[in-house]
Amino acid sequence: MTGRLRRFADDLYERLLRRELSETPSHVAVIQDGNRRYAKRRGREQTEGYHEGAVTTEALLNWCDELGIEEVTLYAFSTENFERPPDQQEVLFDLITEKLREFADADRVHEAEVRIRAVGDTDRLPERVQEAIDYADRRTAGYDSLHLNVALAYGGRAELLDAAREVAQRVETDDLDPADIDDETVSAALYEGPTRDVDLIVRTGGDERTSNFLPWQANGNEAAVCFCTPYWPEFRKIDFLRAIRTYEHREQTWRRTRARRALTLVRALGHEECAEAKRVLARFRDALPGSERGSADAVADPATDAPEDPAAD
Repeated sequence: MTGRLRRFADDLYERLLRRELSETPSHVAVIQDGNRRYAKRRGREQTEGYHEGAVTTEALLNWCDELGIEEVTLYAFSTENFERPPDQQEVLFDLITEKLREFADADRVHEAEVRIRAVGDTDRLPERVQEAIDYADRRTAGYDSLHLNVALAYGGRAELLDAAREVAQRVETDDLDPADIDDETVSAALYEGPTRDVDLIVRTGGDERTSNFLPWQANGNEAAVCFCTPYWPEFRKIDFLRAIRTYEHREQTWRRTRARRALTLVRALGHEECAEAKRVLARFRDALPGSERGSADAVADPATDAPEDPAAD
């Protein structure tokens, strides 16, 4: 009886959360933490925690497809994980190999046109893992509906250092003028994989840190971050919807802040000196509370944005 009531309550809450959401992030990055602690708390072998976590990963992909999320990056094996005991590493390598091949052959992956790629210094991985990466890459190479990036042998600092070395080498060989270095130059030198900036980082397991995960793609985009208590195998669709709600609230706050700053600038400096601020204000006007929209409309002056009449000269 208690189980049925819990499921009913969860279903009801899920529907409520879905109704509250008006937009979803394009790119979600997930730090799947807590597999070992989950197993330990239940008196099980650590390997069972990893395998149950893999079930949650499959569910996550279904949720992303259902919600129209275009890209997901999973932190599966960090550079720090190489410091774990060899037997633990082997368990993870076996599981990663198995799941990459299983996903690459799954009907639901091909029906949803999921593109699977690895992100990281994959040359450090065992040969069997590298072969599984190549297999998944080839099997899904033509797809573009949902991008699944699996971060393997990945470290944020290592990625930025490697990118810096590549850019420096191009400068040293006169292939690149230092004056021409910009965001696109650095982005092109990063690991292949992510196709867009990160909008939301989700970390399970209770720790409140991002562990240098995708620093260029996430920090540069001021991504929203949601830290949640459940261990990864316990992570539910409700938890994911709550995380997306965090993203949505952050986006609303960001737009409201931009609109208020633009309104302040236009008031302080006048119409002609603040053409850019006026454009920002017009773009984000609807993010303001109703009580503030009147002020935004009052400072708007369409005449100053009107194109000049060539005949006037």
